[in-house]
Amino acid sequence: MKSFIASVAAAVLLAGPAFADGELNIYNWGNYTPPDLIKKFEQAYNVKVTVTDYDSNDTALAKVEAGGHGFDIVVPAGIYVPIWIQKGLLLESRPDQMANFKNVDPKWSNPGFDPGRHYTAPWQWGTVGVTVNRDFYKGDINTSAILFNPPKELKGKINIVPEMNDIMALAVHYVGGETCTNDMTVLKKVRDLLVASKPNWVSMDYSGIEQLNQGDIAAGMNWNGASLRGRLMNPKLEFGFPKEGYSVFMDNIAILADAKNVENAKLFVNFIMDPENAAMISAFARYGNGILGSEKYLPEDMKAAPEINIAPEFAKAGFPAQTCSPEVMKIYTKIWTDLQK
Repeated sequence: MKSFIASVAAAVLLAGPAFADGELNIYNWGNYTPPDLIKKFEQAYNVKVTVTDYDSNDTALAKVEAGGHGFDIVVPAGIYVPIWIQKGLLLESRPDQMANFKNVDPKWSNPGFDPGRHYTAPWQWGTVGVTVNRDFYKGDINTSAILFNPPKELKGKINIVPEMNDIMALAVHYVGGETCTNDMTVLKKVRDLLVASKPNWVSMDYSGIEQLNQGDIAAGMNWNGASLRGRLMNPKLEFGFPKEGYSVFMDNIAILADAKNVENAKLFVNFIMDPENAAMISAFARYGNGILGSEKYLPEDMKAAPEINIAPEFAKAGFPAQTCSPEVMKIYTKIWTDLQK
């Protein structure tokens, strides 16, 4: 009898995750977590998942830092990950030691923002560029001039997604600077450029794709996945990769240091590194995912989408998004504050 009980106990331990239960609370960008992925995870592990949305990296960071949030998982952009780690807000959960880490594309397995992936795993990667409604403009859109020195057809019809780091990176490269530069001559040019550009913008809002679809605006700074979602609703929308330089970012899943459901959170991190599950995220949000083998599970309209499958002539202008020094961030913030006046 004892041997039978021991055998059953051993089987339960080996099956481990299948017998998980309880809760999991995810804090993620709005419209970024596929309901079918959550349902699949809940059914596989008998875990009740609650998803709460945020609208920016700064919102998420402030909420978690304030405490009392009740979240287990967050999805910060790569440039924010070092800040989260430095503040002690993330658990060193070692995604690199999880079973499905073998599926992570090598180019995303050891990023500068989280060497060795001790804290984070890939969620989605994308690029920052411009989206234009071709009903309004037929010319070259692979340039940040669409935003900073627009043709007359687009003036007063441009929306800027209000993400400071994305806009600053585009502007720095547009004036000939390097990412995270502390050259005050370059940064003065950036400030002057942005202040002079603002009158050509009709809004600074996160709902740019909706406005483009409805024809309320003609162009805007945007992300490639959002632009792909827009094009699938309105074929007149086209995404441009600025030749002056554009950033390539990675959003990452991480477990919070004060998470109450750590084991369920670890299950979920490993779960989304499975190729089929990573493809579910891409099919919903329309970004790349950094997981090898996911390609065969993607919807057909993504497999050759120009927004995601970057042409070689555009790829060379891309640069990795970087975490700037506190000194540079202070200057960026001052410029951004001036821009809001």
